[in-house]
Amino acid sequence: MAGNEWINGYLEAILDSGATASGGGGGGGGGGGGGGGGDPRSPVAGASSSSVSPRGPHMNFSPTHYFVEEVVKGVDESDLHRTWIKLELEGIQRMSARQKEQEQVRLEATEDLAEDLSESEKGDTVGELAPLETPKKKFQRNFSDLTVWSDENKEKKLYIVLISVHGLVRGENMELGSDSDTGGQVKYVVELARALAMMPGVYRVDLFTRQVSSHDVDWSYGEPTEMLTSGSHDAEGSGESAGAYIVRIPCGPSNKYLKKEALWPYLQEFVDGALAHILNMSKVLGEQVGRGKPVLPYVIHGHYADAGDVAALLSGALNVPMVLTGHSLGRNKLEQIMKQGRMSKEEIDSTYKIMRRIEGEELALDAAELVITSTRQEIDEQWGLYDGFDVKLEKVLRARTRRGVSCHGRFMPRMVVIPPGMDFSNVVAEDIDGDGDKDDISLDGASPRSLPPIWAEVFRFLTNPHKPMILALSRPDPKKNITTLVKAFGECRPLRELANLTLIMGNRDDIEEMPPGNANVLTTVLKLIDKYDLYGSVAIPKHHNQADVPEIYRLTAKMKVCYMPYPPCFKIQRLTLTENVGYFLQGVFINPALVEPFGLTLIEAAAHGLPIVATKNGGPVDITNALNNGLLVDPHDQNAIADALLKLVADKNLWQECRKNGLRNIHLYSWPEHCRTYLTRVAGCRIRNPRWLKDTPADAGADDEEAEDSLMDFQDLSLRLSIDGERCSLNEPASSDPQDQVQRIMNKIKQSSPAAAAEGEKNPAEVHAPGTVNKYPHLRRRRRLFIVAVDCYGDDGKASRKMLQVIQEVFRAVRSDSQMSKISGFALSTAMPLSETLQLLKLGKISPTDFDALICGSGSEVYYPGTAQCVDAQGRLRPDQDYLHHINHRWSHDGARQTIGKLMAAHDGSDNTVEPDVESCNAHCVSFFVRDPKKVNTIDEMRERLRMRGLRCHLMYCRNSTRLQVVPLMASRSQALRYLFVRWGLPVRNMYLIVGDHGDTDREELLSGLHKTVIVKGVTEKGSEDLLRSSGSYHREDVVPSESPLAATTRSDPKADEIMRALKEVTKASSGM
Repeated sequence: MAGNEWINGYLEAILDSGATASGGGGGGGGGGGGGGGGDPRSPVAGASSSSVSPRGPHMNFSPTHYFVEEVVKGVDESDLHRTWIKLELEGIQRMSARQKEQEQVRLEATEDLAEDLSESEKGDTVGELAPLETPKKKFQRNFSDLTVWSDENKEKKLYIVLISVHGLVRGENMELGSDSDTGGQVKYVVELARALAMMPGVYRVDLFTRQVSSHDVDWSYGEPTEMLTSGSHDAEGSGESAGAYIVRIPCGPSNKYLKKEALWPYLQEFVDGALAHILNMSKVLGEQVGRGKPVLPYVIHGHYADAGDVAALLSGALNVPMVLTGHSLGRNKLEQIMKQGRMSKEEIDSTYKIMRRIEGEELALDAAELVITSTRQEIDEQWGLYDGFDVKLEKVLRARTRRGVSCHGRFMPRMVVIPPGMDFSNVVAEDIDGDGDKDDISLDGASPRSLPPIWAEVFRFLTNPHKPMILALSRPDPKKNITTLVKAFGECRPLRELANLTLIMGNRDDIEEMPPGNANVLTTVLKLIDKYDLYGSVAIPKHHNQADVPEIYRLTAKMKVCYMPYPPCFKIQRLTLTENVGYFLQGVFINPALVEPFGLTLIEAAAHGLPIVATKNGGPVDITNALNNGLLVDPHDQNAIADALLKLVADKNLWQECRKNGLRNIHLYSWPEHCRTYLTRVAGCRIRNPRWLKDTPADAGADDEEAEDSLMDFQDLSLRLSIDGERCSLNEPASSDPQDQVQRIMNKIKQSSPAAAAEGEKNPAEVHAPGTVNKYPHLRRRRRLFIVAVDCYGDDGKASRKMLQVIQEVFRAVRSDSQMSKISGFALSTAMPLSETLQLLKLGKISPTDFDALICGSGSEVYYPGTAQCVDAQGRLRPDQDYLHHINHRWSHDGARQTIGKLMAAHDGSDNTVEPDVESCNAHCVSFFVRDPKKVNTIDEMRERLRMRGLRCHLMYCRNSTRLQVVPLMASRSQALRYLFVRWGLPVRNMYLIVGDHGDTDREELLSGLHKTVIVKGVTEKGSEDLLRSSGSYHREDVVPSESPLAATTRSDPKADEIMRALKEVTKASSGM
């Protein structure tokens, strides 16, 4: 497809000239001159859509005729047939497969969720998704039993985290339009942060973005923090940390500005950096307003796919609710580009990293409690394309949740429409009932110095600047459809006679230095200006700043002419104007984008009293329904665009009605209104926090520290009382903790008794080693942690002796440096259950207490050997109960077990491809034996099918492809490391991870982040990675950086000296970050 230039030409013709135009060109269907589907009560209904176009028949372009005459006759018909059949067949196959899977999902849901619902509860499921009667009521959301956020919450001291990773983000002089990553989203998140900080009950808002310290951008983007506002003016007792701040987190190359497509491999670094800031800030806020207890975020809100991925991991690490705003969605973009036929799917993915973006959005859906959209269309037509969201299933699950009936582990995020707010501080208050005559602009005799500079910049392009202005404001992006607007203006003589066209298309110095897509748009616009001889009628300023935008709107709204001579019998929309008749004409704003996710510029224009013409695809539908201040058009139909502009420019009554309606209803889009609805919705989420915050002192080791102080005098005595005279052994790390030293001596004395000898014969899971009475793990006092996560397994899935060899060599390497060994601890991370892990350690004569932590079952359990809290009444090791509570969110052991069994049975009609592995299962891990790895689905295929069923789990093939393990969404080996940071205060950047060159399918997750990684060559011949992704999915380089100072590789056999060399190498390389 991508190589067929003829089809590209045809598609360009359809795109630019109107796929739906035919015969007479006309209004594009529906009322309102191409508006299509407008509210019959709106001013659109008052204008006839059937009137004859004043441009004449030669202006009516038929793309079908063009296709036949110019394209088909010039190509091989067999090539044409094959290409179109391929395009249609691929689309039909994709849609058919998805519909078939959805039908199967709903059938299974009906079987699993068999309880009947009452009629009233069925009605409740529709709730806020149902359209309401009037446009104004449409945005007066039905909160059901939710309490609307009010001043009564001012005593709360909430901490809110917003995340917008890409682009150039700063509070003042935003460089909007400087590139495709710095657009409306940047303005949105900055203004949202400011507005939230002014709400009652909100103490601090942090907006996280990437830190950029590059000579290519302004120095301000390298500043770690930037204050946006000091917070609510009426807040009592505000501390020095109150207000809204931009917090810039370094990730990836610090000296480069990276496009969003290049940021994916570095997101885990961003997560770890953001987590460190949140934990530090939580302690600070705890001292200021939390009565000494950490104040964790009330909510973490991710904006766009990359920030959604980050927010999901942070939410899981902190166990706090997550909210997602997509802004624009990958699946929708993929569908649009595929329909154009200009690029293959592989080329699309290579250019836009679209598959990784889609997976990021799916991961965000997995974790989000709430998804905020700007429009209903975004829910129905965009999020509905995702595996992780089904409108019908979401309604059923919500109804069951209200009844308190089990959903069997199924979950769908709640979708709510909350239109973006707008900062009205720069908007001059308008008289709603006036006619717009106040402060009319008069250019006659006006001094150039009395006019805003941007006005002069616009006027210099125009022969007659007195004429009303048609304003378009957007990036020069092909999807913004500016070229079609220029064609519509150029081919409509009455419109050219009545008005000027002003195009504000970002900032530029040299078109040749712009990105190719933007440069092509600008070049095409210049060619069209020349083609239609629009010199003096079109203004295209090269530069503007953010402060100029309100002045541009004001210029457009106030530019008015009350008298213009016209040729005799010049007909405009059934109005006949003769030469000496005066007529009222004023400006209009237009957004002709092919698809507009929301349309913030439409809100801005309405606030300045401008009627609007907008695309009927996307958010403008909701905006015009709410404001009732303009016309909708088919963006492909240039005749409809010209007709709509003519109606508003030429009809004074219609223009006035649209203006008044916009000003009267604009309060619906204010930031206070948005934030009030936002906080009300967030308050309705399941607010959760780590359980240990409630039952553990602020200093997790407070009790131990008090005991330590009382034992300081016994330090020398403890050393003299040592039975064997040794301060430490190979398996016994040196410790400066006097309590541990005394306790070790007491334990050794105890071990000499017959009772101790008998206890040593118990099963391996029972604690029989020194140091069993510590209340809290040594992790809280470690400055470094070395985690062994090598996945060395034989063909039968049992751990090989190479794993023991690596563990022992790592011990020797670290303990060869006496200074390092004093401050370091060890952990073991494995897919094996505890029983097999202890058996392996026993085989190597390694004591479990040599490890500060054992992460077992692919991250489903965490143990602290030698710690009182991880020993049950019978003296056996038990997992960290706080961790189990932490990962239990949205977990259903039975639901995962039953669903995986069904899916695997369905994959192979003759026999099951997996069978339960009971010994490896625990309460938070479902394990299966894999009979034949060649017959099973890949992880991404399994994840897709589980998401469609509402099951949010973490899957991995492990132990040399002999096991399939399913753990909770919030559990994984990588997330377990972050839990250790959150729980015990050991920073991730002080962790060293030792892995093999192959491993389980979750190995990729372990390779990125701020921890240091040492890859030990030659210890794993093969792993399970081949079962991770199928063809057409995202790639490894989209997850793991190809080069990183945080990773080093051993050069030879895994000996202690070579491991130490690699550890020193990665420590030195990372020190410069």
